[in-house]
Amino acid sequence: MDGVRSLIGFIADNTSGILERTIEHATIVLGVMLVATVFSVVLGIAVQNRGLAKQVSLGTAGVLLTIPSLALFAIFIPLVGIGNRPAQIALFLYAILPILRNTVAGLDAVDPAIVEAAQGMGMGQFQQLVRVRIPLAWPVIIAGVRVSTQLITGVAAIAVLVGGGGLGAYIQRGLTSLGNPFSIERVWTGTLFIILLALVLDAVLGAIGRRTTSPGIR
Repeated sequence: MDGVRSLIGFIADNTSGILERTIEHATIVLGVMLVATVFSVVLGIAVQNRGLAKQVSLGTAGVLLTIPSLALFAIFIPLVGIGNRPAQIALFLYAILPILRNTVAGLDAVDPAIVEAAQGMGMGQFQQLVRVRIPLAWPVIIAGVRVSTQLITGVAAIAVLVGGGGLGAYIQRGLTSLGNPFSIERVWTGTLFIILLALVLDAVLGAIGRRTTSPGIR
């Protein structure tokens, strides 16, 4: 109980700093996810009907996800320097696979008969894509976006190790000062607020998914 009271006291005494770091963390995540979502959905649409291109794209995105996070962050320092930029590039690469895979899976799952019916109504390829295929695949696509967001929110804590910002600063400072006052509280503060941010972002994306999904396919 003393530990819990100490943590609550630390959070209460550092509310403004925690809020600032949380906003910074959320800004990094949302910026990366916006770019990654557009890129991955467009790529998924482009390769969905091309067997070899689809396999290469998914395979490459899968390989990127296996690279140790700190190593991937550090790779881009010689190219773009320290700060948020190398972290954002690395996070973008990590975010691709779940969205790309779900985009391809969602489009593959669309009933060909529905597409043929749309074609019979005089819709061109672009109209079929925008008015039929993407809306039907959207629940699967948004699920991929939610998975990527959860992943990126956690991994973004490492951004501090390459000069970036976010809630990882509390974890780093706590770990490097173990044994000193409030070191454990710092680690727990960073961890808890990363979890809370991930839950909030997932809830927001879930609400967006429900509002943007046609009632007939919910």
